[in-house]
Amino acid sequence: MSAFLTVAIVHLLAVISPGPDFAIVTKQSLTISRRTGIYTALGVALGLGLHTTYSLLGIGFVISQSIVLYNIIKWIGALYLIYIGWKSLTAKAEAQADITRTTNRPDLPALTAIRIGFLTNALNPKATLFILALFTQIIDPETPLAIQMFYGAYMSTATFVWFSLVASFFSLSIIQHAFHRIHDGKGTPETFFPKLIQEFTSKRIAWGSNFPASDGHLTAHVAEAGL
Repeated sequence: MSAFLTVAIVHLLAVISPGPDFAIVTKQSLTISRRTGIYTALGVALGLGLHTTYSLLGIGFVISQSIVLYNIIKWIGALYLIYIGWKSLTAKAEAQADITRTTNRPDLPALTAIRIGFLTNALNPKATLFILALFTQIIDPETPLAIQMFYGAYMSTATFVWFSLVASFFSLSIIQHAFHRIHDGKGTPETFFPKLIQEFTSKRIAWGSNFPASDGHLTAHVAEAGL
């Protein structure tokens, strides 16, 4: 039970910290709809499940020990986030402060929203190192595989629940109106969030410029940096 509580607390600290996952779910919820935001949250949770799966298979350890593999994942992830920001900035939809126009934008297809969330998380090397740290430094290697799988399922489920709440919150009309009042004349969600995502991208590159060692404080470092 103590191990589970440790996993739950560390995961909670990581998942609520601002990062690319938070930015993409918030953007989808504010600029499109709660439905699209929740499907994006599902994709983020599935991405975390991918990290858990290959960590259980030992692949995560290989990645953590190879600066080449780590940097490949880091740069692919950075390029993908830049692509998302660029695509949003060059979208043909008019950026308007009128909230009724914004909320009437059509929903993304479910699979498209899931894919965006999945790739945002799956291509995040910090998520790889976070899960690896949990399964190598906090969870006892002798813990039965079924229990480790339960931990992974729990983290994916908790991630989906958290970001679904984020999507529901930022899709409230009062929040959308408040956002537009705050950013009136300073940009709309269509321009603000691409810039925010690109800022997270630059931080990701800087964070990974020095290949992190697998020490006992890795989990805390990743949690502080945000997933």
